[in-house]
Amino acid sequence: MANFFKRRMSWVNTRMGFFLLTIGLFWVKTYIAYQTEFTLGAKGSVQQFLLLINPLPAALLVFGIALYFRGRLAYWLMMIINVLESTWIFANVLYYREFSDFLSFGIMKGSSDVGNNLGKSLAQITHVYDFFVYVDIIVLIILLVIHVIRIDARPFKRRYALSITVLSFGLMFAEFGMANADRSGLLTRTFDNNYIVKYLGLNEYAAFNAYQTQKESATRASANASDMKSVLKYLKQNRVSPNVSYYGKEKGKNVFVIHLESFQQFLIDYKVNGKEVTPNLNKFYHNQNTLSFDNFYNQVAQGKTSDAEMMLENSLFGLPQGSAMTTYGTQNTFQAAPAILSQQAGYTTAAFHGDVPSFWNRDNTYKSWGYQYFFSSSYYTEKSGYSVGYGLKDKIFFKQSAKYIEQLPQPFYAKLITLTNHYPYELDKKNTDFPATKTGDKTVDPYVQTAHYLDQAFGEFMTYLKKAGLYKNSMIVAYGDHYGISNNHRPAIAQLLGKSKVTNFDLAQFQKVPFMIHAAGLKGGINHTYGGEIDVLPTLLDLLGVKNTDTIQFGQDLLAKNRNQTVAFRNGNFISPTYAKIGGTVYDTRTGKALSLTTAQKKTVDKMQNHVTTELSLSDRVIYGDLLRFYTPKNFTKVDKSSFTYKYKPAMEKLAEAEKKEKTSALVKNKGKETTYKTDAPELK
Repeated sequence: MANFFKRRMSWVNTRMGFFLLTIGLFWVKTYIAYQTEFTLGAKGSVQQFLLLINPLPAALLVFGIALYFRGRLAYWLMMIINVLESTWIFANVLYYREFSDFLSFGIMKGSSDVGNNLGKSLAQITHVYDFFVYVDIIVLIILLVIHVIRIDARPFKRRYALSITVLSFGLMFAEFGMANADRSGLLTRTFDNNYIVKYLGLNEYAAFNAYQTQKESATRASANASDMKSVLKYLKQNRVSPNVSYYGKEKGKNVFVIHLESFQQFLIDYKVNGKEVTPNLNKFYHNQNTLSFDNFYNQVAQGKTSDAEMMLENSLFGLPQGSAMTTYGTQNTFQAAPAILSQQAGYTTAAFHGDVPSFWNRDNTYKSWGYQYFFSSSYYTEKSGYSVGYGLKDKIFFKQSAKYIEQLPQPFYAKLITLTNHYPYELDKKNTDFPATKTGDKTVDPYVQTAHYLDQAFGEFMTYLKKAGLYKNSMIVAYGDHYGISNNHRPAIAQLLGKSKVTNFDLAQFQKVPFMIHAAGLKGGINHTYGGEIDVLPTLLDLLGVKNTDTIQFGQDLLAKNRNQTVAFRNGNFISPTYAKIGGTVYDTRTGKALSLTTAQKKTVDKMQNHVTTELSLSDRVIYGDLLRFYTPKNFTKVDKSSFTYKYKPAMEKLAEAEKKEKTSALVKNKGKETTYKTDAPELK
């Protein structure tokens, strides 16, 4: 038996045998860490397969370096590489446990988050079983020392080592091809580090993050305070005076920003089989105390939702590629709505989102923006059937958010991000009580069903606000973040719009999203000014009477009388009340017809184009160079990100302390009695 075992194990005493054993053990422990320590959300056979194999290609490449060396050195290099790789896993396990995200080189280089937050609680968050990642190394070293595994001193042919290297690169390319097929734009639209690790692996994430960090650092390092001069000059020239009829009219009121996921303007008053898709939002839109904008456009690019949030709360454009929140949200300096309202008007600030906090890097970006509280998935009860697509169903989300809203000291600024009306517009039968459209496009037809569900959830939330005593003392903002139906569905869009075919101008008009501001006593109506998401922040600040004459904001108050109505799209196109430039064609906005420009018209269009190009490039310069670190407006203090934590227990303790101290919350006003939230969500019956 002993001889049989020795013969079977003799392969381990070869250089290649030991290499394969080391690789195999590393592969297994990495996969175990994926499954037990990280919440990667691998769904379906493709994602599960990629999660299983993704440790292998990089391991072959990195450990394969040792094969180019001779004798004992090759063995000890494998052990050293294993220690380094295992420490990378170990560090990410600890960081992920605390921050629900993976370590980045930017954080390790310059952020105090690791030192201040992770360092203080290292003993509390480290578990004995975390050291499991080093067990294989210890075992292998012992086996080498006691000669159970013998070192193979024979020369190892370089061509074999080179073959391993070539194989590793081949596997990497194949893996990336499968990953990109399952999740297009995986690296260009980096909305969540979990996705990169899930599809490609921890090592590939590290390599990509190192590349990003180097690129960002180079741009940031070359920037200096003088770069702000052109930005300040441009903003001074384009600053507009607020409308005296509206300035400060909503001063001191709570602010609700309700993010209507993928919700387009055409849905307002739209009917299917004679039934209104969004009856509650229609009433809200047409209410005499609602300011509704019917020429309001989404201006997002690849960052989509994150671009909308960046514009909405910073009046800075998203980037031409990728997501500014993901790439720059952790390290950059911002002067966002939460920080402005907290510092200058004493607001409590909170964001609500029924998904993981790492999506779009929100857990880090929101700290940079000054959000005091971020109620994400760990704050919500999740059961089978409660979620669909990207998180909690809207009715359940609003209901569970209510208990936290009631505890917020007033006045507060609260952003609630809905999710159910998100591509691919999935909804179970028990929640579907509205007919689909019949365009024949399987992506488009269920869109009205999830939009109708969102509308029902919105209606329930408005009813709750009235019962809780929050409705009259709040300014309620509802907006669509970006398109729900992309331009790739031209035939279906034509049917929805009742046209035989659609032009590029029609598709540009299809990018309209609703923007509505409601408050008791507010003089409402349909406002026809042309604007977009970049204009939201200055509009809200003027309504609240918060001075922002020296802030870095590229938008203009939508209620100002002398504002520029040229709306910039991220790709350099634009639309205005007179001209729309889409690609290389200029259209008459009033008729939708393509124009052959006269000399005078060309001069006007060129001036508009120059304005658009300038504001986009200057906004990019602010983000790429982190220029706001060189400029602080009056009465504003740079946000201290280390003062915020979004972990459940400390955040709830902080909220309870603030509520007790200030005694202005709805719960206190209602003498400690929670308001009953009524919903017809079948999951809760």
